[in-house]
Amino acid sequence: MKKILFCEKVYSRWLILLIDQLIVTISLAASLLVIQKEDLNEVFSNSFLLYVGIYNLITIGVFVSMRIHTGIIRYSSVDDIFRVFKAVLLASLVFEAVTYLFLSAYFEFNNKWFIPMLIINFFISASMLIALRIGVKQLFHYLKDLEVVANEVLLIYGADRASLLIKQGLDSSSERNFVILGFIDDNPDRRNKHIEQKRVYGSDAIQDLKNKYGVEKMIVAEDCLDIDGRKAAIERCMECGIRIISVPASNHWLKGKLKLSQLPDLRIEDLLQRDPINMEGENIKSELKGKRILITGAAGSIGSEIVRQVLKCNPQLLILCDQAETPLHEMQLEIEDTFKSNVCELFIVNIQNYGRLKNLFETYRPEIIFHAAALKHVPMMEHNPSEAILTNVMGTKNLADLAIDYDVEKFIMISTDKAVKPTNVMGASKRIAEIYIQSLQNYQNDVVHRTRFITTRFGNVLGSNGSVVPRFRSQIEAGGPVTVTDPNITRYFMTIPEAVQLVLEASVMGKGGEIFIFDMGEPIKILNLAINMIKLAGFVPYTDIKICFTGLRPGEKLYEELLNKTEKVLPTYHEKIKISNVIYYPYDYVQRKIEELLTLNRLNDDQKVVRKMKEIVPEYVSTNVNYQSIEVVNVETGDLMDVSVEPGVS
Repeated sequence: MKKILFCEKVYSRWLILLIDQLIVTISLAASLLVIQKEDLNEVFSNSFLLYVGIYNLITIGVFVSMRIHTGIIRYSSVDDIFRVFKAVLLASLVFEAVTYLFLSAYFEFNNKWFIPMLIINFFISASMLIALRIGVKQLFHYLKDLEVVANEVLLIYGADRASLLIKQGLDSSSERNFVILGFIDDNPDRRNKHIEQKRVYGSDAIQDLKNKYGVEKMIVAEDCLDIDGRKAAIERCMECGIRIISVPASNHWLKGKLKLSQLPDLRIEDLLQRDPINMEGENIKSELKGKRILITGAAGSIGSEIVRQVLKCNPQLLILCDQAETPLHEMQLEIEDTFKSNVCELFIVNIQNYGRLKNLFETYRPEIIFHAAALKHVPMMEHNPSEAILTNVMGTKNLADLAIDYDVEKFIMISTDKAVKPTNVMGASKRIAEIYIQSLQNYQNDVVHRTRFITTRFGNVLGSNGSVVPRFRSQIEAGGPVTVTDPNITRYFMTIPEAVQLVLEASVMGKGGEIFIFDMGEPIKILNLAINMIKLAGFVPYTDIKICFTGLRPGEKLYEELLNKTEKVLPTYHEKIKISNVIYYPYDYVQRKIEELLTLNRLNDDQKVVRKMKEIVPEYVSTNVNYQSIEVVNVETGDLMDVSVEPGVS
């Protein structure tokens, strides 16, 4: 019996129909027996056998038309049970109608027992058919549980329909080396209740469940609406050493089944939850649709996401510009496989190469530029300041100058929070680039030109190439130690899609000269980030995985800022996006100082280059011991540090 029920074979639908008819026949006989308690002859009379035959024909017709016999009993749902109920009711009504209209004229008909018999039969047959399905389903799962070697004990977060779907999806999986202990939900209306024989526990019971039953994992749904409760439960699990598994929304499941081995662990990005950014998608689409769009740094973390999101806006042409051959090739393959798009042109170029860039502009005539190309790694740029100047300053200048020459409509530059009160070469070089394109905007206002220069400024993006999260992950996989520069260091974080949404929205709302700033919430302590990642991996910080402090690297600072103290903030129509009302400088002066910087850069003298950067960006105070001793002297009237040249406000 166990082998018959437990095997994965689905038995013939006609066998199911035959069993249903047997139940219907027994039910009808039992109903008449209840009515005719003492007259057994009436039960087995020829007229009653005729009624049974006609009733069977009717139920066969109804059951077949409603496809009652085609369901797989072991997977019966509430909907299947309700369909059985409706089918029995419909068959009873049809049988009654046929009896009154056709049979009563030819056969003796006793109305006193016929109607009560139908009513009793309805309840008996419906109950037996439903009981068959529930019983087989429960027996099937019971026998499957006997086969299970419960290597893992699981909890499911939530006690709503989504959580129930997760349980049902796992129950139907062929991979059964786990047992579902119950649900976690702090809603007082659900606590201590049961869902499909599984108890709903409060999050305060997680530690006890871990100790008593050895719970190893908790499953959470990506589309869970109770963000605060979910986060609290996750934090308790991490404290207890319980791993978190993230399940995609149910509409992404294949064939309604889940396999535990295919579910990803919860990412650290999922813990940095805040209210999502809701952008005006139609505005962005209408702005970019049918345009020729150039994306520099198109193979990088931000650039590649811009490519993906811009492709959804149906541009006329998308020019992907990068100097990294292999990543750009991989981007091309992704576009071909995912988007099936033929509007993309790949252009390998270093933005330091003005002649090659001019050829790009002459060939494709871009209308909108998203400038994501940059050298961004702080320690690398501290040792190679000349390259930071060539790419971040000269490269940006090349693009901006060509944008004016070729009547580009909009130039959107991607900057960084490290440009605010910079303490390193990278941040200072990006601030100089900001100053230049903003001075261009004001210069254009004087000469009447249409290119609008817009800047977006945000913090670190999670998962980008070389960022802290992938590094911590690889260190944890290697068994540690996890290296943190300083126990007090903090950073702002956002996801790559969020950053790109900001950039695209800036391309719509920007009028020229603005620096858009995203409300990034509270800064994250890097030490806490490391601890949470270790816990998510199922380890105990400082015990299983060591954490070492290596000291701040050259040019690093403990805290990042999104605004300079001299900058003011203006609101926009989106509550999460603000405009920095920044200081600007005259174009002629900025142009001259940048030319001086580029001339010095050709000498390969880092000290002179950094000194000139400090002239251009007075708030640049290096934390690199090699550059801290450099002093800036006002050598002429008109220097940015001279009070005789008062900055304006854009």
